[in-house]
Amino acid sequence: MSGMKDGKFAHDVTEAPKADRVLPLFSLKGKTAIVTGAAAGIGYAVAEGFAEAGADVAIWYNSNKKAIERAAEIEKTFGVKCRAYQVNVNSYEAVQAAVDSIVTEFNGRLDIFVANSGIAWEGGPMLDGPLDMYKQVVGTNIDGTFYCARAAGRHWRRQRQEGTTATDGRPLEGYSGGSFIATASMSGHIANIPQAQAAYNASKAAVIHLCRSLAVEWTGFARANSVSPGYIKTDISLFCSPEVKSTWQDKIPMGREGEVNELKGAYLYLASDASSYTTGSDLLVDGGYCAP
Repeated sequence: MSGMKDGKFAHDVTEAPKADRVLPLFSLKGKTAIVTGAAAGIGYAVAEGFAEAGADVAIWYNSNKKAIERAAEIEKTFGVKCRAYQVNVNSYEAVQAAVDSIVTEFNGRLDIFVANSGIAWEGGPMLDGPLDMYKQVVGTNIDGTFYCARAAGRHWRRQRQEGTTATDGRPLEGYSGGSFIATASMSGHIANIPQAQAAYNASKAAVIHLCRSLAVEWTGFARANSVSPGYIKTDISLFCSPEVKSTWQDKIPMGREGEVNELKGAYLYLASDASSYTTGSDLLVDGGYCAP
């Protein structure tokens, strides 16, 4: 079920939410979300935002075991189910096994997947940078996103075709199709200066185009979009000196780096029925960096 045949899109394979008020469309109550790279930074903020909107959330981490404590904090604060899972997104087998297990544990359904795991390039100019670092950046940023999309998309396709939970065959209530959101970057739109990071920039451009392509392939059972943050205060940029960061601020119309909480609204919009007609889009949240 893709909504396309012989190069033409089928008519009326999707429908608008039956609501005349906007705020209820932002509710995620009864939905299940998975957020990768969620032990800290952007991923953790997104998980918090989804939980506040009512979703049960599974947060994935690679090595930061603080995710376990933070999942417990989310659960206690917002009264939803939240669990932490250590998952290697560079392995499709690990990703698929984790998604399948979470769907079983979280009421037999999956509604939202945020592929947020990413690695920065710290190797300087590409001609001198280590190839091992290149493989790590591409493996996590591109391959990891692709693997997550594949594992999640298979559940969304089945859910739309069968209309039931994966565990006991109950009808899926309030299911409007899957929502895949990848964390890209404004670096997928521009070449950053003064730091050299060609591998990272290329990987994030690939993520944006992957989501556009999936939006076409998945018409009828899921939407796919990306968010492109600008410079955000997270650990991923700790390797940059204060002088480099000052140069960044010179180029940001709003004159500062963003806070992770300023991204919650963008992800919530794309995860919720408020964005029911939004697919194949990339949402820049960069303080205006890409505007001039």
